[in-house]
Amino acid sequence: MDIEQRQSELIDQFVKQASAASNTSAISSVIVDATSHPLLFAFSEILALPNVLQLEATDEEFYLDLLRLFAHGIWSDYKSNADRLPQLVPDQILKLKQLTVLTLVETYKVLPYDQLMQELDVTNVRELEDFLINECMYAGIVRGKLDQLRRCFEVQFAAGRDLRPGQLGDMIQTLSDWLSTSENMLVSIQDKIKWADSMSEVDKKHRKEVEEKVDEVKKSIFKADIDFRGHEEICAESGGVMDYEEDRSRPKRRRHPIS
Repeated sequence: MDIEQRQSELIDQFVKQASAASNTSAISSVIVDATSHPLLFAFSEILALPNVLQLEATDEEFYLDLLRLFAHGIWSDYKSNADRLPQLVPDQILKLKQLTVLTLVETYKVLPYDQLMQELDVTNVRELEDFLINECMYAGIVRGKLDQLRRCFEVQFAAGRDLRPGQLGDMIQTLSDWLSTSENMLVSIQDKIKWADSMSEVDKKHRKEVEEKVDEVKKSIFKADIDFRGHEEICAESGGVMDYEEDRSRPKRRRHPIS
């Protein structure tokens, strides 16, 4: 079963549990279970439920803030607001650090070890590489290459996180800009194709004209050669007749008898 299908099933499971929760305490329990689950990395569907949003302005509101943290935040956000949030259990700490990696790779496809160690509160390279291999790559949320020589993590694939407030509008604008750029490029390519086609026609026309001129020259040379040969033959035949006639009209010498 791939990670997307598993995510979908888990989301449905927790959405049903949260929807069926009859009081704030039960909803808070579902939130804790969801944010602790080792295979769940998306929370926006749970966060959008009306009864979950009803935690606002109640004694359980900090669980709603906790869910928002796992939907959109990172490990440093928790450290900055730890006094206003429930204390995290080890599974939640691990999950939030995994989500932190997913957030970082949205912007950077090559992550320096120093940056990762700072963001994840990791003290040495061995611990960082173990975390990336065992808790991220084996979990299927990222794929990449650990470059020990350059001290960086080269990301090839990463699972997506929940969209942050306002992020959808930014994505739509980015896609609109990309579409506009693509359309302009397409027009430019089409213009170049038309230009190439026209040049091809010009080249074909020019080639045809050259070939016709070559044929005309060949014909002229051939005709001139025939005329020249014919003239030679006529001259040769005329010369022969004249010699013959001259020979007949020339008086013959008489031989004198030998005494």
